[in-house]
Amino acid sequence: MKDKIVLCVAAHPDDLDFAISGTIAKWIKQGALCYYLICTNGCKGSSDPSMTGKKLIKIRRQEQLKASKILGVKDVFFLKHNDTELVADLSLKKEIAYYIRKLQPDIVVSMDPTFVYSPLGFINHTDHRAAGQATIDAVFPMARDRLTFPEHERQGLLPHKVKMLYLVSFEKPTEIIDISGFIDLKLKTLHAHKSQVSTNVISRIKERAKQLGKKRGYSFAEGFIKINLPS
Repeated sequence: MKDKIVLCVAAHPDDLDFAISGTIAKWIKQGALCYYLICTNGCKGSSDPSMTGKKLIKIRRQEQLKASKILGVKDVFFLKHNDTELVADLSLKKEIAYYIRKLQPDIVVSMDPTFVYSPLGFINHTDHRAAGQATIDAVFPMARDRLTFPEHERQGLLPHKVKMLYLVSFEKPTEIIDISGFIDLKLKTLHAHKSQVSTNVISRIKERAKQLGKKRGYSFAEGFIKINLPS
């Protein structure tokens, strides 16, 4: 991973830290340069009756910046769409393509949009699916093709071909990454999202990483669908 550029795209502040922070910590230690792109402002993620959306936006932004600093993420970009209202439309794809062309990543990471629900009692958030689908389309073909969003070229941004796409997969991963040496850092990162986490939630995340790791003989792991893209 030395000198690789990684762009991670997700819907909400905290999504990436819950899903892939162990892997990101590992890649950064191996020499990768990692960036986060957060598509929504997280304005709905609270059951506190005294909380307002405006206040929550500020809190969650600061939590994400703190968590990213713990990991060593190079920079965090926020698109500011409203929580629960994200749509994989041309506008969102254009925004993501902009950052792909700006940062020229070797690897892009996002959510698997085909994961809608689990029989175990979990529904994947609509924003997660929208972020994943828009990211896939921005990677291919939009960021690649010069005549798509020509205004980017006028801004000095050239087309870019991403080499690898990683989609977060909790149930059917094709790529399982050993994060045994980074689980403590992952949990520290999660603790930075104080408005969103509880002891029970963090315990479940740790247990999930433990169970996935068992499939490969690791203490802890994170799972992905890895897609190698043609040059």
